[in-house]
Amino acid sequence: MTRKSKPLSKEKRAAFIAGGVAAAFLGMLALSFAAVPLYRIFCAHTGFGGTTQVAHEAPKLRGKRDMVVRFDSNIAKGLDWSFVPDTPQITVRTGQTATVFFKVTNRSDQTVSAQAGYNVAPGVVGIYFDKISCFCFTTQTLAPHESVDMPVVFFLDPKLEKDKTMDGVETVTLSYTFYPVTRSTALEQKPSKTNPPSL
Repeated sequence: MTRKSKPLSKEKRAAFIAGGVAAAFLGMLALSFAAVPLYRIFCAHTGFGGTTQVAHEAPKLRGKRDMVVRFDSNIAKGLDWSFVPDTPQITVRTGQTATVFFKVTNRSDQTVSAQAGYNVAPGVVGIYFDKISCFCFTTQTLAPHESVDMPVVFFLDPKLEKDKTMDGVETVTLSYTFYPVTRSTALEQKPSKTNPPSL
C-alpha cells in the first residue's frame, strides 16, 4: 500500500511558482547579455552579414582573379563630420594588399569622438575580406575643425576563387558608418586590433 504524498499548501505552491518565474527571468536576462558578444564572435568567424576578417600579415600567395572594391562612407545622425574616400573604387587582385585613405573632418566647434561600424556587400564576401589595419578598429577623436586622412589596409583572400558562391561576384562594396561616441564610453571601450568592433 503506497502512501499518498501530502499536497503542497497554497503558500508553498505560490513560492514554488514565483521561484520558477524568477529563475526563468534571470536565465533570459543572462542570455540577452550574452547574445550580442556571441553574435559578434559568430559573425567574426563566419563573415555572416558581411562582417570582415582581421589579418595580422599579408598573404604569401597572390591569386589570379581581379575584383573591383567600391567604398561607401556614411555619417550617423548627430555627428557633424564629413567622411569621404580618396577614391570611389579600386581594382585589386586576390592576395594583393591594398591601402585606401578616407578623409575625415570634424566640422563642429567641439572635440568629438566617433567609432566606425563596417560591413561588406554582398555578405558572402565577408569571410574573404581581410583587414590588416583600419581606423575602424579604434575610437577616433578629432579636435574642432580637424581633418585627418585615415587608412585601411586590406586584401581579398585567394581562397575565394575556390568558392562557387563567389563565381558571379565581380564587385565588392566596403561600407563604413561613423557613430558618435561619448568621451567616457571611448575610454571604457579601448577596442584592440585583435578584437575590433562590428557595429
